Amino acid sequence: MAINMDKVGLCVPTLNAGAAWTGWLAAWATQLAKPRALVIDSGSDDATVDLAVAAGLRVCCISRRSFNHGGTRQMAVGMLPDAEFIVFLTQDAVLATPRSIANLLLAFDDPAVGAVCGRQLPRPGGGAIGAHGRLFNYPAADAVRTAADIPTLGIKTAFLSNSFAAYRRSALMSVGGFPGNVVFGEDMCVAARMLLAGWKIAYCADAQVYHSHDYSPVQEFRRYFDVGVMHAREQWLLKRFGKPEGEGARFVRSETAYLWKHAPHLIPLAWLGTLCKLAGYRMGMAEVALPLWLKIRLGIRPCNWKKHEYSRRAKA
Repeated sequence: MAINMDKVGLCVPTLNAGAAWTGWLAAWATQLAKPRALVIDSGSDDATVDLAVAAGLRVCCISRRSFNHGGTRQMAVGMLPDAEFIVFLTQDAVLATPRSIANLLLAFDDPAVGAVCGRQLPRPGGGAIGAHGRLFNYPAADAVRTAADIPTLGIKTAFLSNSFAAYRRSALMSVGGFPGNVVFGEDMCVAARMLLAGWKIAYCADAQVYHSHDYSPVQEFRRYFDVGVMHAREQWLLKRFGKPEGEGARFVRSETAYLWKHAPHLIPLAWLGTLCKLAGYRMGMAEVALPLWLKIRLGIRPCNWKKHEYSRRAKA
């Protein structure tokens, strides 16, 4: 099925994208399939907006306090009313080949596919810990997951990353769109609801971006604190898909083996990062007992908490 590109939209949330933004825009310019692009900038004070406008991208500016991982992306869906398919990228996910977007959209040849995620490659010059994370989570083989895979794959069945993903509008809206009240994991929440509603989730290894991070142990703690909060607030995820502990143990074994081969001196740092992830996750799971001032300091984005204590939900 050849998708009419007039029916495809693309959204990129930005905030002070910095020097890497020129590389992102250069890679975007090479794409053989170019959707209508929308940049939603949440208060950049560098050249991000000016460069986007100069590249011909539509830009919508919002305040930093109003940004929300799910709510802002759902706003973008509303601003692309004619798009039957919506691609999401982040400002630091650089399209790796001219066919990255075209290959991603091929997954929708199957009318039962509600969403598709592309492959994230380690960024050139990145560290071994960040590289392993991408190689572990984004393999070289395509995959299509359904609810029938839950007993085998557990919560990994709903794995999806809005750093580079695309959604069928009808499927997205059939499950209520992106949740506007999560601090993290809006992509996983949507993927899980799609699976439970009978849609398929695809992974396309030939649709590639360069995207990896070398997080410090403190950054890992803060990221996993937010993951824990999301799991505590969205308990239906764990009830329907299972807890992530088994997958975490498999990751640590794989990471240690990879570092032993490529960068053994980083193994202590990786293990420290693992302890910080575990501590952050468990504290996030217990966030209902924590005061608001502490949660503001522990999470990645303080404005997630300063704006409002988002409502607790425990439903599928």
